[in-house]
Amino acid sequence: STYSSKVFRVTFLTLAASLAVPLLGVTVLLDCPIDPQPISLKEPPLLTGALEPNIKLRKAERLWENQLYGPESIVNIGDVLFTGTADGKIIKIEDGEIQTISRIGHGPCGTREDEPTCGRPLGIRVGPNNTLYVADAYYGLYEVDPDTGETKMLVSTKTVIEGQKLSFVNDLTVTQDGRKIYFTDSSSKWQRRDYLFLIMEGTDDGRQKCFLFSLLEYDTVTKEVKVLMVGLRFPNGVQLSPAEDFVLVQETTMARIRRYYVSGLMKGGADMFVENLPGLPDNIRLSSSGGYWIAMSAVRHNPGFSLLDFLAEKPWIKKMIFKLLSQETVTNFVPKYSLVVELTETGSYRRSFHDPNGVMVAYVSEAHEHNGYLYLGSFRSPYICRINLQHV
Repeated sequence: STYSSKVFRVTFLTLAASLAVPLLGVTVLLDCPIDPQPISLKEPPLLTGALEPNIKLRKAERLWENQLYGPESIVNIGDVLFTGTADGKIIKIEDGEIQTISRIGHGPCGTREDEPTCGRPLGIRVGPNNTLYVADAYYGLYEVDPDTGETKMLVSTKTVIEGQKLSFVNDLTVTQDGRKIYFTDSSSKWQRRDYLFLIMEGTDDGRQKCFLFSLLEYDTVTKEVKVLMVGLRFPNGVQLSPAEDFVLVQETTMARIRRYYVSGLMKGGADMFVENLPGLPDNIRLSSSGGYWIAMSAVRHNPGFSLLDFLAEKPWIKKMIFKLLSQETVTNFVPKYSLVVELTETGSYRRSFHDPNGVMVAYVSEAHEHNGYLYLGSFRSPYICRINLQHV
């Protein structure tokens, strides 16, 4: 028995060494595409009270399933819906019928390599006279006629702004008079197709010679672009307040929302609106109560294990992961959990809708309220979801 035990230990250690040594050598020799920095996050908020886990999002219904892919952002003109999809199209949905009205990029589309030429419409808004404003991740800001599909470029990603070009145009919000458009450029280093690198790297680009364009302002009359905020970590969704005195900017990597004042005594100043969110925020939109809808496709569990928080201060693990695995493979390891939170006008939690494991609603990117319904966009799913707010 003692002899057998020794043989087993020697055999086990030999096998372990034969696997560990080559693996260690590979991880040392392989290049890592990212240079991750440690991120200091607070302990995630407890999922209690207004954040208590539930399955309310599973009451949603899927619309136009497998007829469109990746409807990131949604707007309406009357009862007609508009969205942008992963294959570069701007789509109109009227009386249940889907119609492609415009395309900013050109084919082929369908693969990661195609995205820069295909284009990727992300944020979409309705301006005065029912014109559409679209933020395309690769091409820039555009105005689109919802009837004819005619497009007009407002700000190109080829335009040099303070010595730097835009790299990842993400979301936008428009004043009621259409004079000002506030928009985000999420990174000066990574494009949209590498958004996971941007999240995992965790840098504010302060180590780069160039700096990160975070929040920008475009004046539709003077045609001028101004940089309002820099140095945020993955600035994402943006939303003007109902009084249009400040703009809220979602800082995805840091799970928080910053506020920038665009009018009044605080004009030009900035502060924290909500810190330590229960997940990574994507888009933000107004709610009928005067507050804000926040969409999150990744949750920071508490109680429970949060993979995002575990990796935050361990850049060496991130390096090893991305030396060995592709972004798509890593994405598949991230637990699906969709969460939509409604905030009050002051930033406190009003209520939350959950879908553990993303059974009905997966990869939620936006919650758009219209006529008593909440329409849920998704950056990866082949459908739009709709939930009746009176039934949840």
